[in-house]
Amino acid sequence: MTGFLALEDGTVFRGQSVAADGFAVGEAVFTTAMTGYQEIVTDPSFAEQLVCFTAPMVGNYGVAEGRSESRSVHARAVVMREARGPAWTDWLHERGIVALTGIDTRSLVVRLREAGAMRAVAVTGASSSEQAVAVARGQEPMTGRALAGDVSTRVPYIYSDVGRTRIAVVDYGCKRSILRRLAGAGAEVTVFPHDVHADELLRFDGVLLSNGPGDPGPLVDEVATVQALLGRVPILGICLGHQLLALAAGHETYKLPFGHRGANHPVLDRASNRVLVTAQNHGFAVAPTEAREATHVSLYDGTVEGLTFVAERAQSVQFHPEAGPGPHDAWPLLEQWIEGVAYAEAA
Repeated sequence: MTGFLALEDGTVFRGQSVAADGFAVGEAVFTTAMTGYQEIVTDPSFAEQLVCFTAPMVGNYGVAEGRSESRSVHARAVVMREARGPAWTDWLHERGIVALTGIDTRSLVVRLREAGAMRAVAVTGASSSEQAVAVARGQEPMTGRALAGDVSTRVPYIYSDVGRTRIAVVDYGCKRSILRRLAGAGAEVTVFPHDVHADELLRFDGVLLSNGPGDPGPLVDEVATVQALLGRVPILGICLGHQLLALAAGHETYKLPFGHRGANHPVLDRASNRVLVTAQNHGFAVAPTEAREATHVSLYDGTVEGLTFVAERAQSVQFHPEAGPGPHDAWPLLEQWIEGVAYAEAA
């Protein structure tokens, strides 16, 4: 069956459908990761987005349940130059995901880089491209959208009840690999909804603010909770959690033109002058600053990639140290944080 992707600016990219029939509406974005396609589409941070893979072939090594970062696919649609293997496309079909192959993804990425991430519709079958463009233009833009509540757990749950350090994870769209790494580092892990009250978190040894989708700006209550935790319990923020910590500390966030999504993004660690190759997935960022607490910066555009507030016992990174998928340059960060929390508790 034929299919196409229609952008809000009227550009249409045609290809073939390889998964579910229908149409999907969302923000068209691209990721430069060469592998990890299953982890990417199941990452809650891709909620409300149509994901274009820049890798020329996607699906080469099949799928496995253990690779999923959540219980479901959060990407609204998948756009590829060449889909490889029925295991991947059948897996998408079973989950009702629209997927297109044969798309000129190079031209699509160039368009998104020039004009920025755009509202779009992925369509299968013989439909009107003009109508699809109109639908794309009529949908709500990503700026101003609070999506953490859509993907967060509804009730608290214990992920791991064995460990020497008690960690509370605030779930704004948390990836399973973060929880696995925390448990593997010797932490007892309890996961809480995005709207948890600060008092419930203060009984833990440390609090991790997770990744998640959407604009951090509207999450006023979540920012207030982070402010109530500052100086009272060790904090680590990742991705959206980094942005919320930044807002709580008085920094500003803004929407990037086309986001940082991939497993090959260079970040400068200012303290060591070392460059980390990192995994990233975000459309909003902390504004560039020369403030002392900005410990890491993007070598692409100077956005803040890490913060450390010594007196408040809080730190954060925009990139994903759990690296699911991605390179392992930043892997030690989670273990080092757990060790620091355990040391502070023992002292």
